[in-house]
Amino acid sequence: MNLDESQKKTVSAWITDGLKLADIQKRMGTELGVNLTYMEVRMLVDDLKLMPKDPVPPKVEKPVPSPEAPSAVEKPIGADDPNVPAPLAGSGSVSLTVDSLARPGTLISGNVQFSDGQSAAWYMDQMGRLGLAPKQQGYKPSPADLQSFQQGLEVELSKLGL
Repeated sequence: MNLDESQKKTVSAWITDGLKLADIQKRMGTELGVNLTYMEVRMLVDDLKLMPKDPVPPKVEKPVPSPEAPSAVEKPIGADDPNVPAPLAGSGSVSLTVDSLARPGTLISGNVQFSDGQSAAWYMDQMGRLGLAPKQQGYKPSPADLQSFQQGLEVELSKLGL
């Protein structure tokens, strides 16, 4: 397509203004009286050595974490909640953390340290199943530690609204 210099400058100005190729195609037909297919407009813009601008994406504000957001700071379960019973005598303390970003394939995840010093990663999958992955293969926590862990996890999940 042969355009005169004023038409080329007009098309260049439209590209500079951020118009899309479809919009340029329409304006060429209405304002310049030149009817082109979309592909012809693409070739014209390429021949003029112009590059259409990408639209500016809208700015997304990052949410400010609330004070109740999950953190990875270890604390004894129930240290700040009167609803959690004290650990059983001789059971020591169980520390629980919640990951701020859940592990892939899980809804929520974190780490737990049991009273005997052993630790494990915990997770809850999309089906609501709770799982433990101990660091030491074959390790099984005591029933008292498991009970403390489950109670603490229930408290943490209720803080998150889950």
